[in-house]
Amino acid sequence: MIGIVDYGMGNLFSVSKALERIGVPYIISDKKEQLEKTDGLILPGVGAFRDAMKLLDETNLSDFIKEQAHAGKPILGICLGMQLLFDESEENGVFSGLGLLKGKAVKFSGESNGERYKVPHMGWNKLKFHQDSPLTADVEADHVYFVHSYYVSGEESDALIASSDYYEEVPAVVGKGNVFGMQFHPEKSGDLGMALLKNYTQYVQNTEVEV
Repeated sequence: MIGIVDYGMGNLFSVSKALERIGVPYIISDKKEQLEKTDGLILPGVGAFRDAMKLLDETNLSDFIKEQAHAGKPILGICLGMQLLFDESEENGVFSGLGLLKGKAVKFSGESNGERYKVPHMGWNKLKFHQDSPLTADVEADHVYFVHSYYVSGEESDALIASSDYYEEVPAVVGKGNVFGMQFHPEKSGDLGMALLKNYTQYVQNTEVEV
């Protein structure tokens, strides 16, 4: 059973429908006692980092997610949800994240070699795999769908599973231990996105957690 964390800023419908398509049971909840009974958590997110962390802190879900991660429960952050896994973000000031992965979210500069480029980064870009991961097992690198104005910088090299190029190297899939993130929307990324999401759920099924 996958728990989709509902803290008021997630794209819950599309993520839940994706899990339905691959036949994985799930619940959507903001209640710790319900989420605690799940085998893995998905942290979706759309919007501003500061607002998201404020909501997570106010509901005590931030401490809960950290406790679950430290206990070994698989965690997957999607889009903003991935950025929340890191130390901090520079969006509208400097704000602390969950600190489960090292690095920070910074804004695309919008300029490269004297030329302006579009921000947000919106559209299909190809992944480049850097190392093996349960998420990318038996999957070939292809295009996935991004929508974001901020990207993670300063991540640890052993946490970078896949990147994409949008005038900068953009960490696209990250993971260390039982904590994973996807900067793009796997639920909107066709067959590849669904395969990555399915790999995460299979990793969850194969992971024993004592919490």
